[in-house]
Amino acid sequence: MDYPAYYDQAPRIAMRDPLAAFLGAAADGLLEYSYLDAVRLAGHSCPTVAGAWLIARTALQALYPGEPAERGGIAVRMPGPADEGVTGVIAQVLTLVTGAAAENGFHGIGGRFVRQSLLDFAAAPTTDAVQFSRRDNGETVAVSLDLSRVPPAPNLRELMVIALHPTATAQQRAIFAQAWQDRVRCLLLEHADDTEVLRLARLN
Repeated sequence: MDYPAYYDQAPRIAMRDPLAAFLGAAADGLLEYSYLDAVRLAGHSCPTVAGAWLIARTALQALYPGEPAERGGIAVRMPGPADEGVTGVIAQVLTLVTGAAAENGFHGIGGRFVRQSLLDFAAAPTTDAVQFSRRDNGETVAVSLDLSRVPPAPNLRELMVIALHPTATAQQRAIFAQAWQDRVRCLLLEHADDTEVLRLARLN
């Protein structure tokens, strides 16, 4: 797979998954996720996918400071319905990392390792923050993303219109793609720890 080099430079997320350990999928259940995993899941790289990646990273660092978070040990509540805007896309990335799944998730083995119904959606938007709760101690944080702090290139919309046209050349499509990825790269590499972009609140 030929992909932009910055994917490999983006922050990685370390998790410990008791199910992976139990089934022998990974030594000690240690798993490390990269941004490329999220890109493969979504099929593309955009500010929404990158933002979801950083939302997960920010929340897990707060809930499990200095150690890998427990995959399957976190409940996630989305701020709106699954079919509203980009909520579903964000949720898919969060499921990849945290293991928290909706009603179609893993039922568990002997009452353990359950992932089903650890992800739910608000009936109507009340906030733009995603809530993450540790199942062992109830500690909860909320993380919201302000993409206005990472603006796109001023001519991005124009470049997109040109690239979408049936007569667009390979060079025109490449120019648009580069401008698009520049914003994603900036978000991941320059704003991963920016508290004005990723706003964390502790709820208890």
